[in-house]
Amino acid sequence: MSTLAGCVQIDTPDKPIEINLNINIRQEVVYRLDGDAKKLIEQNSEIF
Repeated sequence: MSTLAGCVQIDTPDKPIEINLNINIRQEVVYRLDGDAKKLIEQNSEIF
């Protein structure tokens, strides 16, 4: 059996690697209250 020896060459790039991340995060919170819950909150507004 013969052994194969190889050579690996890696060249560094001339320019720096640039990574652009454009991320938009949007969060919406929607809540609906029925009439009784809304009245209860209005009557006890100091709790909230």
